[in-house]
Amino acid sequence: MRELEQLSDEELMEAYQRGDSRAFERLLKKHRKPVYNFINRQVGHEATAEDLMQEVFLRVIKGAPTYQKQAKFTTWVYTIARNLCVDHTRRAKHRKAASLDQPVGGGEDSGKERSTMGELVADRGAQVDRQAIGHELQGHLSQAISALSEEQREVFLMREYLNMPFKEIAEVIGCPENTVKSRMRYALDHLRQLLDEYRDLAQAIQ
Repeated sequence: MRELEQLSDEELMEAYQRGDSRAFERLLKKHRKPVYNFINRQVGHEATAEDLMQEVFLRVIKGAPTYQKQAKFTTWVYTIARNLCVDHTRRAKHRKAASLDQPVGGGEDSGKERSTMGELVADRGAQVDRQAIGHELQGHLSQAISALSEEQREVFLMREYLNMPFKEIAEVIGCPENTVKSRMRYALDHLRQLLDEYRDLAQAIQ
């Protein structure tokens, strides 16, 4: 018998169905972090993302007896994760909307006053060096991703962070592949616009 490391995800699920708990541990080790990262970027809250990630794998355990090998494991697990994120968003009474005016950096425990994204550039002036701009650009990227519509954001995350093919993304979210490609195009256009505006401001103060 091959080592667990040599088995595909689907073969690991079959092994787990036969009672090999090590197979599930292997799946958990392999997919725990990317599933968590996907959820965290969707819900924007680490503790909630951790809870939802655990729920995903609990559902994998519960659904293992009915899992069939022809179903790709990643499609199955991210469908579960995506549905949990959608349910969480629907239950949330006050979902924090990300925008260019949303405070970034600092925080209650940092001792620093929180600034809006627009204020970051204006306040720091000529003291901003290239390294600081690089760090801020990463922050702006996260903010820009959060500002995408839910439909665009989930497609962008699956494509760019999980390297999922458009066909698989379409299976996860349950829409035509052309729709997925369209949402990805709009997401990229929106992100490019926001980040180009930031680069222009950053270059102006160097």
